Amino acid sequence: PKVVLFTDRTQSGCGVADRDSGPFYCQADGTVYIDLSFYQQLRDQLGAPGDFAQASVIAHEVGHHVQDELGVLGKVDAQRQRMSETDSNQLSIRLELQADCYAGIWARDEEKRGFLDIGDIDEALNAASQVGDDAIQKRVRGYVQPDTFNHGTSAQRSRWFKRGYNGGALTSCDTFTP
Repeated sequence: PKVVLFTDRTQSGCGVADRDSGPFYCQADGTVYIDLSFYQQLRDQLGAPGDFAQASVIAHEVGHHVQDELGVLGKVDAQRQRMSETDSNQLSIRLELQADCYAGIWARDEEKRGFLDIGDIDEALNAASQVGDDAIQKRVRGYVQPDTFNHGTSAQRSRWFKRGYNGGALTSCDTFTP
């Protein structure tokens, strides 16, 4: 996919992207959008510093592009339109965890190619953990409301990243089969 790094706001195929959007993949234009201030927030507010923490965020969003190419994203979006909000959130979590898993596959490939430093995988796992729905809600609200989760818990996000990293193949990332 194309990757657009921006500051403050930009126009995307999915509407205006700004610092409140967070990093996202826009299916309409096949582009990953990342407001660079998110990386400062990741480091300073979420306690997830490091270049590989940042790279793993991009890899997660590129994972959504892979889902789009495989037809998973469109299929899930169509199903979510016909569901209650709670059920839709559960399906969204499966989609997000699969993108985490795909990021883990990418990390494994980067390691095989000799591009990782000691501690890089720990940075990615910490970032995954810090952006779990439970961690974010606890920081923002002071309490956790599981029925509103749409990305997965810290433990789930880390576990699926590890699963992709250890498995090294798309077949390792079936988050949709119980």
